Amino acid sequence: MSIKQINYDKLNARQKENYNFQQVSAVLADYGFVTFRLSDDWQGADFIAYHMGNKTFLKVQLKGRVYFSKKYKGKQLHITFRSKDGTWYLYPHDKILKKVLREKGIRKTSSWSKGGGYSFSYVTKELVKLLKPYIIRPTPRPIK
Repeated sequence: MSIKQINYDKLNARQKENYNFQQVSAVLADYGFVTFRLSDDWQGADFIAYHMGNKTFLKVQLKGRVYFSKKYKGKQLHITFRSKDGTWYLYPHDKILKKVLREKGIRKTSSWSKGGGYSFSYVTKELVKLLKPYIIRPTPRPIK
């Protein structure tokens, strides 16, 4: 049997979510986390990331882009997504939301005021500055 790489763009939404969960899990492993997928959005989380060393855990919502929601407020959630350039981010929802509400003016959008959520279609220069501390990268490991 020969295996072939997939074309991400040809995956359906559920397949993309599964793929992205596996990808971010591999990156988080380099930071000492083990991930556990949840069958339903428990307290808004798609998965739990448990740190092997300090025994802390993160409730994580997996998204396709920078995203904020009123329903996530106060739930101590982290949002993770991969930008179009392949960079992974893992940011605390409420902390970054507070800054975005103050600096970006999303309060005035109908998406936020009526729909209760807001997403950015790409990571702007201003967002890159804001999210820079929350970049997570895989660690290259030489084969021994």
